[in-house]
Amino acid sequence: MRGPGYFTRLYQAFFKASILGNIQYRASGMIWMIGGILEPTIFLIVWSTVAEARGGSVEGFTAGSFAAYYIVLMLVNHLTFSWIMQVFQFRIQFGGLSYELLRPVHPIHGDISDNLAYKLVQMLVMLPALAVLVWLFEPDFNFESDAVVLAIPIIGLAFITRFLLEWTLALVAFWTTRVMAINQTYFAVMMFLSGRVAPLALMPVWLQDVATALPFYYVVAFPVEVLTGRLDGGEILDRVLVLGAWFVLALVLMNLVWRRAVRNFSAVGG
Repeated sequence: MRGPGYFTRLYQAFFKASILGNIQYRASGMIWMIGGILEPTIFLIVWSTVAEARGGSVEGFTAGSFAAYYIVLMLVNHLTFSWIMQVFQFRIQFGGLSYELLRPVHPIHGDISDNLAYKLVQMLVMLPALAVLVWLFEPDFNFESDAVVLAIPIIGLAFITRFLLEWTLALVAFWTTRVMAINQTYFAVMMFLSGRVAPLALMPVWLQDVATALPFYYVVAFPVEVLTGRLDGGEILDRVLVLGAWFVLALVLMNLVWRRAVRNFSAVGG
């Protein structure tokens, strides 16, 4: 039976290799990072302008509140996102996955390590960008030490939940090569229901109900709301429980779909 020591050594080895790979291909990583910075910055400018045009606030959000929300969202989204859905199809088509299946470890461990290494390397770009945005937009941060401490494990749980869900959805590539439409639909829904287009409080009530029933909100906007002080203790506890339930469901689904996917892959001569 493999114990904690085995996985510690495994992740250390994967992480070292991933760090070197991300440093080597830093130009492509920079392109990804520019997109990750521009998107929330654009929404920040738009909603700040709307708040000022409406007398200073929209549903309790001032220009400073919007600045705080989107600057924190930029960081949280960077810490929780993955690109696995965009690349999994090519791993299957060009034989990369066949090689990975020869290893005595699940491929997801290497993917997690690669994702974490990317986040660490690109923090060298993200942190200066955040500092510039703070200087330009003067956000009204409402950080409390208890909320910050609580947000750290919540962000960790949000990351692994989002990663498992997207890794599971990426497995559709085992059955079809036409995954682009599926990916685009997923990311469109993710944009609206994760609080990236607008804070959940600005959405119609029915859409808020939909968002809080699905995982997208919990893996992005929920940690943002914890950090910006928009939730009380009871609300945080309730939503942590929901996030935990989504994590368990994502883990179960990933294992079930992976076993069927590998059997299908082997049956057709992969």
